[in-house]
Amino acid sequence: MGMPVRIEDQLYEQARAHAHAERRTIAGQVEFWEMVGKTALDNPDLPIDFVRDLLVARAEGATLATPFIPQGSD
Repeated sequence: MGMPVRIEDQLYEQARAHAHAERRTIAGQVEFWEMVGKTALDNPDLPIDFVRDLLVARAEGATLATPFIPQGSD
């Protein structure tokens, strides 16, 4: 269930710009930032870029994944 939340105008404008660039809704962009931030806080030993890329990869699903083929194993 969605709940209205007040945020600063500057944060809204940043979310709008990123949402447009990443083809998300503004609410979806704020939720994505929340998920990245929460995951980063839960895993402080991981670089933030790694956390972001991992969440994006998980959202893409297995259909877009490139299968891993080990090299040199005959």
